[in-house]
Amino acid sequence: MYLSSFDVGARPEQLVGLVGGQLRAAIVVNALDHREAARAQWLENQTIKLRALGFTVQELDLRKFFGTTDRVDETLEQFDAVWVNGGNAFILRRAMKQSGFDVAIADLLARDRIVYSGFSAAVVIASSTLRALDHVSDPTEVPPGYDPAVVWDGLGLLPFSFVVHFQSDHPESEAVGDEVAFYERHQMPYKTLKDGEAFVMDCT
Repeated sequence: MYLSSFDVGARPEQLVGLVGGQLRAAIVVNALDHREAARAQWLENQTIKLRALGFTVQELDLRKFFGTTDRVDETLEQFDAVWVNGGNAFILRRAMKQSGFDVAIADLLARDRIVYSGFSAAVVIASSTLRALDHVSDPTEVPPGYDPAVVWDGLGLLPFSFVVHFQSDHPESEAVGDEVAFYERHQMPYKTLKDGEAFVMDCT
């Protein structure tokens, strides 16, 4: 896994090193399905940056797999990495559940078949819970076609939670103190990431 607080972070060469192979990347921008203009802008921005690193890039719109969760497995098998854009963590988690991406990515990681990477919302949902995230993401924002029920369970890929944009020049940096307070109050393990920093985990 390559998890950055914001954007590609300061260690993109390590992302390339983790992936190796043909550098085929799927990019997921569903965390911005509630903001179409920003969605298009970030899709273009991140595609350019990943291509500059040597990746071939194709968008993976999880909405196309809603209700047909068996198909997302086959699609993900075609990629070496998935890059998940930031945005609303609750929208992203809904998209992953409704498409079956959450189950598929856990299986692929267990088989060492793919690199899970991304920033912001992509990072914070990798833990087991989203309970502290309503301070920075609105759980009531529900784009068309989405199940309004809030998914509070994270992907369970990490045994601790991440606090991103920590002490950074980012609009959400002020609010993340509430996340830290939540984890400390409930004695839950967590780590912080400042913008520019990235967490790299190589299980090979």
